[in-house]
Amino acid sequence: MANHKSALKRIRANEAKRLRNRYQAKTTRTFIKRLKNTSDKAEAQELLKKVTSMIDKLAKKNVIHKNNASNKKSKLTKLVNAL
Repeated sequence: MANHKSALKRIRANEAKRLRNRYQAKTTRTFIKRLKNTSDKAEAQELLKKVTSMIDKLAKKNVIHKNNASNKKSKLTKLVNAL
């Protein structure tokens, strides 16, 4: 266990960030599943806007890699266009 005051603070901060990142990533995955299960095109287009925004935020914060985000958005867009 760390002894320095700054190291203890860093541990607390890292844990808070880890939990926040996990929550946001999990929420995004839930919305992606919801989008994949949608059969209504209008609803899917609305969900796509929301999901794309969520994915971009994850990539911006380095929770996921920018190429991973790009691939996800591309696949989801193809899926919605195929409806």
